Amino acid sequence: MSVVSIFFTALFYISLIIFLVGMARKIYQYWITPAPLKIPTAPTPLTQTGVVMRLAREVVLFESLFKSNKWTWLFGWLFHIGLALVLVRHLRYFWLDDLPEIFLFMQPFKYAAFAMVIGLFGLMGRRIFVERIRYISAPSDYMMLVLLLTIGVSGMIMTFTSNHTDVIMVKEFASGLVTFNWVNLPTEVHFLLHVLMVFVLMVIFPISKLLHVPGIFFSPTRNQVDDSRKKRHISPWALKQEQDHEMKLNQILGQDDSEGK
Repeated sequence: MSVVSIFFTALFYISLIIFLVGMARKIYQYWITPAPLKIPTAPTPLTQTGVVMRLAREVVLFESLFKSNKWTWLFGWLFHIGLALVLVRHLRYFWLDDLPEIFLFMQPFKYAAFAMVIGLFGLMGRRIFVERIRYISAPSDYMMLVLLLTIGVSGMIMTFTSNHTDVIMVKEFASGLVTFNWVNLPTEVHFLLHVLMVFVLMVIFPISKLLHVPGIFFSPTRNQVDDSRKKRHISPWALKQEQDHEMKLNQILGQDDSEGK
């Protein structure tokens, strides 16, 4: 293997470990964070089924963003749906056996890259030209968009220009990462840039604003049932304290009864 291939192979495993450990740590942190109050935002679901449907609409349709700002919703939805379709199509590179026929229907998904990049340019323009958004934007917000745009544009260069990358070599390299049967990777600059930026994204994902991906499922304003009038809400961390308090109260009352007798 070449030095470049060894470097990128090692970088993949390092990035993957950081991503998995970081995401597991954050999800665990979200899981144990107490929610002492019922704070679902209106319109509030009254049943658990309603909560599931609400989260589904948020994840698939970005319902609350649609109600907030139509332009932001349009560019955000284009980016996310384009990214999702592109990621699904990328599964073929890691598929170890013969590709099933369903992957033949995924070929048009490559055009989803245009939706992804258009959405990113729209979100970048929003941060640059909308004064109130520009005021609250940090340098990391711009850098994240630049990183995603670099990944998207470099991928489009490989797919839609004459600078094609050898797909067979890409598949052999990707599947080799899964089976630990490492081989050389293509050395085109745009391909190396594309892969490098993906690895950088994996590393910074667990410490970035992109954590809204798992975070939406742990948001108490979205995942709570509005049943505060029917059922008392006690967080698990507070339940033990309440039980200890009741036990002490019963002991005090028992002592008073014995003394009165």
